[in-house]
Amino acid sequence: MTKSKMLLAAAASLALGAAPAAAQDKTSAPIKSVVLVHGGFVDGSGWMDVYKILKKDGYKVTIVQNPTNSLADDVAVTRRAIAAADGQVILVGHSYGGVVVSEAGTDPKVAGVVYIAAFAPDKGESVSSLIANPPAGAPVPPILPPKDGYLFLDQTKFAASFAADVRPDLAQFMADSQVPWGVEALQGAVTSPAWRVKPSWYLVASEDKMIPPAAQRMMAARAGAHVSETPASHSVYVSKPAAVAAIIEQAAQGAAK
Repeated sequence: MTKSKMLLAAAASLALGAAPAAAQDKTSAPIKSVVLVHGGFVDGSGWMDVYKILKKDGYKVTIVQNPTNSLADDVAVTRRAIAAADGQVILVGHSYGGVVVSEAGTDPKVAGVVYIAAFAPDKGESVSSLIANPPAGAPVPPILPPKDGYLFLDQTKFAASFAADVRPDLAQFMADSQVPWGVEALQGAVTSPAWRVKPSWYLVASEDKMIPPAAQRMMAARAGAHVSETPASHSVYVSKPAAVAAIIEQAAQGAAK
């Protein structure tokens, strides 16, 4: 072998040897972008305290303001937020937001999905199909009959069902500032759930009166999610922001490995 060929061979060997290390470095790079997706009847303002904790801990946080008219619209808005985020993303959904992140979370930039007392539907499932046959004795959410294609919760029962552990004046404000939830969004079915192809985490709210805790545990187990539980209402993201931020940070660290 000539001297020049020996040098070329050595260079090739070094390049091949360095490639896996470079790939490993890229995979293990810290994930610092978080996208938060709210559920039905509310807007993104409820994430404020979770946002503050994550920002303090060095994360870049985007709060999606979904119109909740239809699943397709909400997924489109969420995908725009993912596209605008820096680097890989941890995508987080509360309640109906779990349906949105299940559909939007297959985006290549999403490294992991986090469900906060959320629906985690499989292919072909929607909120409508998941709540069609509630377990015996489960609380019935006080959803009023639709008007012009939109749903509201009974304001007089909102706090007890949706926000039992939230400060009373704040729970009343949430009831009075409800966002209309489109029946079309309720019926929107997932085509390819992110949890089948991405690592997932699930925070169960064990005192939830909107999505039965048993149903939350079932969906989390089916997804193979890393599961945590906390004694909280459906508004766990408002009442227990530290617990919510903790599982999001676990996901950011776990998905980077």
